[in-house]
Amino acid sequence: MGLKKVGILTGGGDCSGLNAVIRAVTRSAIIEHGAKVIGIESGFEGLVFNHTQELTIKSTRDILTLGGTILGTTNKGNPFEWREQDHDGTIHVHDHSDKALQTVRDLELDCLFVVGGEGTLEIGYKFQKIGVPVIGIPKTIDNDLDKTDYTFGYQTAVHVACEALDRLTTTGRSHQRVMILEVMGRTAGWIALEAGIAGGAHIILIPEIPYDIESVVEKIRLRAKGGSPYSVIMVAEGAKPIGGDVVTQESATTRLQGVPQLGGIGFYLANEIKNRIELEVRCTVLGHIQRGGTPTAFDRVLGTRLGSHAVQAAAEGKFGTMVALNTPDIELVPLEDLAGVVRRVPVDSQLVKCAESIGINMGRDKS
Repeated sequence: MGLKKVGILTGGGDCSGLNAVIRAVTRSAIIEHGAKVIGIESGFEGLVFNHTQELTIKSTRDILTLGGTILGTTNKGNPFEWREQDHDGTIHVHDHSDKALQTVRDLELDCLFVVGGEGTLEIGYKFQKIGVPVIGIPKTIDNDLDKTDYTFGYQTAVHVACEALDRLTTTGRSHQRVMILEVMGRTAGWIALEAGIAGGAHIILIPEIPYDIESVVEKIRLRAKGGSPYSVIMVAEGAKPIGGDVVTQESATTRLQGVPQLGGIGFYLANEIKNRIELEVRCTVLGHIQRGGTPTAFDRVLGTRLGSHAVQAAAEGKFGTMVALNTPDIELVPLEDLAGVVRRVPVDSQLVKCAESIGINMGRDKS
């Protein structure tokens, strides 16, 4: 089929590489198919309120190296479950998918490219089921999307976390302190695990392996007895102790989103360690620093490849799919296979075994 007009939106949390995808989709659609490209602003909110802008080769010319997204994004605007909060704090949920669908029809889009993680792509699949031609493009720093080797944004986040760990290691060694770095990832420990291995962490705690605080403290004691009175701990925000729960932060924004905001496990862990050992403990929360900034070359190339292949798939009418990296190729996988699926670190994976084989404590009874 011929492409005359396509739309693209970016949903969920931002990450490095989004603009590379926007640029690739725009250039490929225009250069190869002569199609008009419409950018939907602020994720699905742009469809509900009909906030759009035309994208051209000129307007996307210098965005490859930019972090974030020129279209804006949000993780609050699900048209099928639109949440609004009254002054008294009461939250009402509405279905505004009809408004979004009307915008798609008014724009006369031949395809809607939905760029996002598990939640955003699940919404995209719902639109596919009601008649919108959708192709998904996988994005998340968490790397927790199934059916793809990597999501763009992940490698940049790992690089940032690794660099932070390098810096914390030098100051921890100088002051003989226990240094804790808390990173993002929600319920998946990919960032913590890979950045922890790359940064030489002595202890790595991830959501998939509930940790034993005594095992963690024993690792610190053994290092001190062996002549290394400092330790570096990488902890994922979704990590939790055996028999315990994740640490969350409640706010008006998180209540409106309907999803708990993870964070605080680093300081909780620091207090637990302080109560058990006579060493100074410091905690750093990397937070949104992992999301911003210049994308690595890997994420620029991956984003460009995914965007280009998505346009090719649209031209061939292969809707209801997501472009995915099956190294070394980009392939198509059904969106329906991704709905509600979160890929977590297998506890018996080679990566976990590798970490433990070189002496990294994963919070269980192996030190």
